[in-house]
Parts: sequence; structure tokens; C-alpha cells
Amino acid sequence: MIYIFQKTAAIIIGSLLIGVGINGFLVPHHLLDGGITGIALMLHYYLGFPTGLSMFLLSIPLFIYAWIYKRSFFYNSFLGLIVVSTMIDWLAPLRTQFLLSIYISVLLGGIIIGIGVGLMLRYKTSTGGTDLLALIISEALSVNIGVIILIIDGLIVTAGFNTLGIKTIIFSCLNISIIGIITSMITKPSIHMK
Repeated sequence: MIYIFQKTAAIIIGSLLIGVGINGFLVPHHLLDGGITGIALMLHYYLGFPTGLSMFLLSIPLFIYAWIYKRSFFYNSFLGLIVVSTMIDWLAPLRTQFLLSIYISVLLGGIIIGIGVGLMLRYKTSTGGTDLLALIISEALSVNIGVIILIIDGLIVTAGFNTLGIKTIIFSCLNISIIGIITSMITKPSIHMK
């Protein structure tokens, strides 16, 4: 019972932090994140679609696959996807609240999003998305999942190059690196998840 409460709290707090990080620090500078979030941000920048809703809709095919072949991943991630998608769109007004330089935004956004993602992963939940795609490719090709995630994130950020420009791409890569480092720091110590 206590673990369920902790997991629920991790989903809510983690999603809140991700929503704050994306809206408060990435969107004002048109920065990208990796994975499904990065694709959803591109749809927002190019076409004006709501980021959270785009994340949810883009994740549906992967969650259908998870329901059929990786049921535990479905159960551990679907609630996280719903909450984080809702939080991102609900916190959209933050896009005009923090008028910070791109350098500070990359640092703070990366740290805040990294803490949110790390907290969720620490309790064996996530926002799903390309993590599942990376797992599928990794198992099929016997390649390290970290390498696959890096390749997917690299392709997503590169896709924004023509429209967003080199400066945005460089800062987006720095942001993704900071998120990865913070997430690793949070998930590393004593992973005693059930």
C-alpha cells in the first residue's frame, strides 16, 4: 500500500517537474528534448499543436504494442503518460513566466526535467514513448539500449535542424545531455524498486 502511494506521488511530482521544465525553460527558446517529447515539441513549434496531447497521440501505437507484447511496460508507463501529457498542457502558461537566458534555461530545464524523469524511473514508471521503441530495437538487434536511445534522440534533434537552426540544435543536445546525467544520478543509488 505504501509503495503504491509512493509510486503515485512519484508520477505526480515527476510529471509536474517535467511540465515545468518543458514549458518554463525549453519552449521559450524553441529547444527540443529527446524521444516522443522532442517530436511533440517539433509539432508544437511547426504547427502549434499542444505538446502534451501530441505526446499522448504519438505514444498510442507503442502502447498498443506494449499491451500485446510487453504488458508490464504498459502497466508501468500508461498512467505516467496520461499524467505527464496533462501536466505539460496544463502548465503551458509558464511559457511566458521565466524570461531567462538560453544558457540558464538549458541548465535549469535539464536539471528539473532530469529530476522528474529520474524520480519516475526510480519507481519503475515512466512516460513510455521511445523508451519502448528502443527496447524493441535493442532486443531485435542485440545492441545496448543506451546506444539506441542516443541514436533516436540524435535523429529527432537533427530533424529540427533546418527550421530551428544550429544554435538551437546545439543547446538542445546540451539539454538532453544534462537530462541524461541527472536522470542517471537519481536512478543509480539503491534501486530497490518492487
